[in-house]
Amino acid sequence: MGFVRGRTADAPPLGCDPADLAEVEGVVAASGTSFGKGMRILPADRRYGMYAVYAFCRLVDDVADDEEGDAEDRCARLRAWHERIAGLYAGRTEDALDRVLGVVIRRFDLRQADFDAVIDGMMMDAAGPIVAPDEATFDLYCDRVASAVGRLSVRVFGDSSAEADRVAYHLGRALQITNILRDIAEDAARGRLYLPRELLARFDVPADPARVARARRLDGVCRVLAGRARDHFRAAYRAMGRCDRQAMRPARLMGATYAAILAAQEKQGWRTPERRVSLSRPRKLLIAARALVG
Repeated sequence: MGFVRGRTADAPPLGCDPADLAEVEGVVAASGTSFGKGMRILPADRRYGMYAVYAFCRLVDDVADDEEGDAEDRCARLRAWHERIAGLYAGRTEDALDRVLGVVIRRFDLRQADFDAVIDGMMMDAAGPIVAPDEATFDLYCDRVASAVGRLSVRVFGDSSAEADRVAYHLGRALQITNILRDIAEDAARGRLYLPRELLARFDVPADPARVARARRLDGVCRVLAGRARDHFRAAYRAMGRCDRQAMRPARLMGATYAAILAAQEKQGWRTPERRVSLSRPRKLLIAARALVG
């Protein structure tokens, strides 16, 4: 009988029902993201582990973004996710995602507090549009919706050390700030403004989603935040150097891709924030190659 990376060739990843795995992978595929392709560099058990983590994040994010329900309904549905995650740690499962995620939690020793932090981050969005949070709230939001996901991810990648958590802390913030800087106009159209109120005040930019995209000094606000993101990228790379090199391959790939997006955004500036920065496919492939072999 053949073997695939330590498993018999006919054994399903994580020892889960193939139908359950297919359903979880289907959530990833339906999202339209390139995430699934990026995770192909992982061995099957870790790849499907990440699919399960992503599916969880996707589903709770969908609740937070559901514009048909009111804030009270969205928050109630997210509180139910807290109960659902607690049930997994107590050994209770109801559907395919529960069954796969329960195995992933045990296999990679994922912490309940990190799942709860992600849900709480989505609750911040679900309770009503975030508009010009103070610096402390801005950092808490970045930690919950990005760094907490990182803390789950690095364990699935294969490193549960304190340095891996440090990677998650810095890389999560770097990625989230990059997303915020790229999506200012899109967020504003939905009544959201994630830029910190103290920075807006410093540059005399109105804390108003309807006016921020045309504010004369918006570029200054964004360049300060871009500098913070670059600092977080550098700190994340330093921490990666003290981690398991193989385990950090996906983190290096994500870091390199988002650092390139940030650089492109800085080059373009924020005079016309509705022009969303993106990378060409050849550019993405070159970045990936350099990240994976460098």
